Amino acid sequence: MLAAAAMAVVLAVTAGACGPADEETDTGAKPAASAREDGDTGGGGLGDIRLPDELPAALKDFDPEKWKNGEWKNWDREDWLREAKDFVNPIIEGLWDPDRMKDAEENDRQVDDADIGGGDGGGSDEGVTDPDPAPKKAQPVQTPYRENAPAVGKVFMDTPQGAMVCSGTVVKDPRNPGRSNLVATAGHCVHAGQEGGWFRNVVFVPAYNDGALGADELEKASPEEVAPHGVYWATWAATTDHWIAEGARTGGAGASQDFAVLHVEPEEKGGKSLEEAVGTAVPVNFDTPSVSALPSVRAHGYPAAPPFDGLTMHTCTDKPGRLTLSPSESTMYRIGCTMTGGSSGGGWFAQGSSGKPVLVSVTSIGTLDHTWLAGPRLGDEAKAVHEAVSKKYAG
Repeated sequence: MLAAAAMAVVLAVTAGACGPADEETDTGAKPAASAREDGDTGGGGLGDIRLPDELPAALKDFDPEKWKNGEWKNWDREDWLREAKDFVNPIIEGLWDPDRMKDAEENDRQVDDADIGGGDGGGSDEGVTDPDPAPKKAQPVQTPYRENAPAVGKVFMDTPQGAMVCSGTVVKDPRNPGRSNLVATAGHCVHAGQEGGWFRNVVFVPAYNDGALGADELEKASPEEVAPHGVYWATWAATTDHWIAEGARTGGAGASQDFAVLHVEPEEKGGKSLEEAVGTAVPVNFDTPSVSALPSVRAHGYPAAPPFDGLTMHTCTDKPGRLTLSPSESTMYRIGCTMTGGSSGGGWFAQGSSGKPVLVSVTSIGTLDHTWLAGPRLGDEAKAVHEAVSKKYAG
């Protein structure tokens, strides 16, 4: 299939500045290291292959034809770690067909009670762990998703463990009003943290499986039913230095800054911006509101681990509490929710001052018994990630 696929190439590297974690004693973290644009000039196109004007220096030996024919499956540890500084995501048209989307597995991060610390916080949200919330049963989102949750979709990626899924949200781009191509998700949905580098073939599918078709129905579904707005490939990704340095597949390491932003473009060249296609984009609140200021939040996602199958969107609503995993991690939001792996990266929405939803977090971790979810409070570090991607594509 790969050998026959048409291909367009878009290359990008991580955005931002660098800094420490967002603890009270270690503040001011920023996203991963600045984009390097000192590479060889590419430009133009090669048949069905489209290259950017400038290639990062690390990619001077990049062979698009080899990539198209499956070299992206090579996860040589040394190369993968070396490439941790570079997000490389050539667009391979037709790679993510409906069958491949359906078979992708959850990208799951779980914790148990032994991972949880925290104290009384001295009257502050920071350093506090509230009692475990009561489980809230995840409810199916009403169909069609493109009308009832238009900003929500699935994130697909290839990892050393195989094809996996997360969830994501279309968010506003202050430098491209009305034409945002930005998607908020979790850092562990695009980067392996301390264990490796960036994942590959990262795409976003807004309103995936719009009519909540079952597995048998999806076998016969049209591409429009599976991906009503098409497939959007990530041309750029940024996450925090804290996630890259500390994040891990198990436990809660790095979870307090487990946040990422993608810039995407449609697989079909010349298509609408993401915001124009779905009809909306959600503003992000980077003020880390206290739990007392949040009477309730609503989390959305596509849970894929049992008892769910990853094919349909679900939601949980609860008043958030506080969770502190360790002294090296800042305090997170936590809600009762039975969603499982695959819901990672899904947006948490609260009512903004305008009365409309704003994004206040994304799903990062859950429990082994699927009773609650936790997500980072979005502060200066998350804002810097968002700003870096926005500035890259200003205008």
